[in-house]
Amino acid sequence: MEKALHDDCCYADGESKRNDAAVADLLDFLRIDVELEPVSADREETSCSKNVMRKQRNWERRLELKKSKRKEEKQRKKLNRQYKDVNEPQLSKRIIKAITKERLEEARAAGLCLCVDLSMTDCLSAKEISRLAGQIRRLYGSNKKALQPFHIFLTEFKEDSLLYKECVRMNDGFLNYLIDVTEESWFHLFPSEDVIYLTPDASEALEYVEEDKVYILGGLVDETIQKKISYMRAKELGIQMARLPIDEYMVKRPNPKNFHSKILAINQVFQILLTFRDTKDWTKALVAGIPPGKGYMLASAASTDVINPHEEL
Repeated sequence: MEKALHDDCCYADGESKRNDAAVADLLDFLRIDVELEPVSADREETSCSKNVMRKQRNWERRLELKKSKRKEEKQRKKLNRQYKDVNEPQLSKRIIKAITKERLEEARAAGLCLCVDLSMTDCLSAKEISRLAGQIRRLYGSNKKALQPFHIFLTEFKEDSLLYKECVRMNDGFLNYLIDVTEESWFHLFPSEDVIYLTPDASEALEYVEEDKVYILGGLVDETIQKKISYMRAKELGIQMARLPIDEYMVKRPNPKNFHSKILAINQVFQILLTFRDTKDWTKALVAGIPPGKGYMLASAASTDVINPHEEL
């Protein structure tokens, strides 16, 4: 009996030693593999980097598509609210799309003209060009939602330019935008007496948005360092200029950085024109287009913010 137990123990010890040896061999094998990895590390790192970049691009495209769908859904709901009738069902996406297209086509045929002058893009950096492409997308998006859309022109817009490539890359469906795109200058498209060039450096304020005028926006972004570029261009051509009536209806809002700017993105200026055309009210229009970060507020609102010196703080 004792001999049998002794034999079993010896057998177990032998089996354990064999298992330990197998594990040791396996660890040696794994260590060899690990040591061999650095030989192709650079190649794998490059491949990994490309994969990461490709995934990042795909992710960005998916996000942009989701944003576009959300915007379309919001527009559909907005139009449904506008056309909603207790006796009629809500409009389908297809019908809303058809209504929007019809409005834009009517604007192209006989609508109020607004032109984005893209002759000055040489003054912009690559980053500013990308921002301008985004502003063009937002401008068009606002025009699609408008009850009274404008007839939009993009002038001196060359297909071999970086801006054109960025618009195609960043703006989903850009080639199908219902706008007029041309390499010609606006100066040769419209009678000079009908043109009003909007620039923050003009001395006269815009009083009305007239249906028989053509409004020009300089294709610049608010980061542009060079000052008075659009102003000098309009002055050289002898074109009537006007600025938005910010000074007439707004005052500087106190802020920690003491920052105040009247330089707006083209889509923000366009939103102001759209709102004024619908409401005939500059206070509503300016609030709709000028973000609080610009450091301005309505003069009427400022009077209510004044603290009574006898009031306890």
